[in-house]
Amino acid sequence: MQKSIQDPALWNEWHPVALSEEIGEKPKGVSVLGEKLVLYRSSKGVAAMRDLCIHRGVPLSLGRVQGDRIVCAYHGWEYDESGACVCIPAMPKGQAIPTKAKTPTFSCCESLGFVWVCLGEPRRPIPLYEEFVDPELIALRMGPYPVQASGPRVVENFLDVSHLMFVHDGLLGDREFPEINDYSMVEENGVFRSTEIEVYQPDPDGRGHGVISRYTYEIFTPLGVRLIKTADGSDELFHLFLFVLPESETTCTAFMLQLRNYGKDIPDHVFVDFQNTLLVQDKLIVENQKPELLPLDLQAELHLKCDRVAIAYRRRLKELGVTFGTD
Repeated sequence: MQKSIQDPALWNEWHPVALSEEIGEKPKGVSVLGEKLVLYRSSKGVAAMRDLCIHRGVPLSLGRVQGDRIVCAYHGWEYDESGACVCIPAMPKGQAIPTKAKTPTFSCCESLGFVWVCLGEPRRPIPLYEEFVDPELIALRMGPYPVQASGPRVVENFLDVSHLMFVHDGLLGDREFPEINDYSMVEENGVFRSTEIEVYQPDPDGRGHGVISRYTYEIFTPLGVRLIKTADGSDELFHLFLFVLPESETTCTAFMLQLRNYGKDIPDHVFVDFQNTLLVQDKLIVENQKPELLPLDLQAELHLKCDRVAIAYRRRLKELGVTFGTD
């Protein structure tokens, strides 16, 4: 049975729903925590409302945008950014539109080149990630990446360092060098952070150069995390944010924000193609994991010292009361 979408931890969080450039002249339908929404751009910015015309139940995402209004494809009912129906073509002119002719709207904002939606009361005006982004670094947005797995499963896979040598052998790791050094987890101002983890990587970003990398993982929110990577003997800095949109308990969409201080002359597609390759490799694993929902009971699976990041993540989800996508 599907759990309530009003997850105590996720209901008031910002969730990434699209790249900013995806929202333009046509309405776009998305799912957030089981709720069907429609997004469209007006002169005031991007609006988000329930993807349903209250007249005969047709999705508004099948309609069109006209000025600052979204128009239903079935009978031409027009809704403004507040969700109120402001025009019913079949009604005689001068007749008042019923006050009940309204569809629910949701908080919506744009940040870091993504569109974000909150179904409840936002904990903060915009997603907290902006304060952790260095504007001096080159920024590259990637996604959307649809995944047939729960959001927490996808996040935990991102936080799992010991899979790099096997799932991404020859790229992010080498199966001849699988050992993980001892490390610890610390918490600072609500952010959980690992100490450095050393990994030999034959080709960590698609440029074909093998390096000894040092990984630091950070957990910001239930579905928002970051990897910071440095390399021995190099001043190169690499950050990779993962933001996951929880659609249903077993489906989600991932977005990524890559930040780096090198490769200004390298075409974006080199880094995007490389990340796409990694996502295909990861999807094969996470889409076949059992159980489908992430177990928060630490006795349900066997854990090792090298799993400290994942253990901290599961404990954090349990502390926050996350139920959507977990077991």
